[in-house]
Amino acid sequence: MRATPITVTAVTALLLLTACGGEGGGDGAKDDAKQESGACTSATVSMEAGPASEAPAAGDAGEVPVNLVNQGAACVLDGFPEASLVAGDDLVTLTPVEGATAQKLTLAEGESVSFTITYVRGPEGAGESLDAKTVQIGLPGDSATQDVPWSYGPVAVKENTEAAADASVSAFQRTGD
Repeated sequence: MRATPITVTAVTALLLLTACGGEGGGDGAKDDAKQESGACTSATVSMEAGPASEAPAAGDAGEVPVNLVNQGAACVLDGFPEASLVAGDDLVTLTPVEGATAQKLTLAEGESVSFTITYVRGPEGAGESLDAKTVQIGLPGDSATQDVPWSYGPVAVKENTEAAADASVSAFQRTGD
């Protein structure tokens, strides 16, 4: 019965590799945390807009970066950021940048990501502009939003559309990428 010790040894080695996260020797605890993480929420993620590269005059493009830092347990961002410009009673939802691809990111506590709102400045006081005072920001999978003051001037309205702002949001990117 010499085969029995070899079989037992092989099974034991296989079990040990599985417990350690496989052949790659990965951290099983970290892998489990990533798999069990829920959606990031505005309750645990802090948001800050700016500093912006403001559009100086009507027709010019500007960019407003929005930085997010996870203040809680690991969580997942799966999709695009949600952003809407608020002007009086009007709420205009911004669309993703054309050609952008959303990615699924897991954020550990203290990790940060950012996205950018790109906009075209509209003329002051004209019907071709949205006089936004606030941008409402939400995270995918979270129904809550945070209001951030909009101090970057009026936003142009896209031609041949009804009240759609000439503005868009990028996908989330890890800070430093």
